Amino acid sequence: MTPHGACCTVLDAAALKLLRPAMVVVARFLVAAGVGANAVTVAGFALGTAAALAIASGHPLWGLALLLASRLCDGLDGAVARLTEPTDAGAFLDITLDFVFYASIPLAFAVAQPAANALPAAVLLAAFIGTGSTFLAFAALAAKRGLASAALPGKGLYYLGGLTEATETITCFVLMCLWPQHFAALAYGFAALCAVTIATRLWGGWRALRV
Repeated sequence: MTPHGACCTVLDAAALKLLRPAMVVVARFLVAAGVGANAVTVAGFALGTAAALAIASGHPLWGLALLLASRLCDGLDGAVARLTEPTDAGAFLDITLDFVFYASIPLAFAVAQPAANALPAAVLLAAFIGTGSTFLAFAALAAKRGLASAALPGKGLYYLGGLTEATETITCFVLMCLWPQHFAALAYGFAALCAVTIATRLWGGWRALRV
């Protein structure tokens, strides 16, 4: 996720710079093997679902391994699409399954230890609704107006960024898997950062669309 008319956050930019060369190599191999971007998207979602099930059953380290494999696929599907032909249907599938995946991880921790984790998971999921709705609402209205980002020509959606982007969210999930006993503190802390993202997206979206 990247800011409106700007580059991605520091962590997102660093992650993209580090991983892009390897992603391109693997994507070329997949294209040569006849694997399409949508298949990679679905595989990533399946791995993410398996990660959530592992966490929910009390195996957060297995969940971590599956989660990282899932997010690797999430990067690869875009690389494969750019080497072939990106489609609106593919972009729709990608973003929808991403949002379901992001919601599944806090839910999994709540299922694993409901007494300790249910409330912080609910708070974090409420924050995710806020970041998701501001993300999608702006993207829909930007598309209606025919707006596009010169900084992000390869993206399927034109959207507002914020403090809690993809890399930050995955980093938080990794910490939760490594130290599940601190899930509550991590969830509340990340929800607070999401609140900042919601506020900045509301302000940025209002300014961009009011004219």
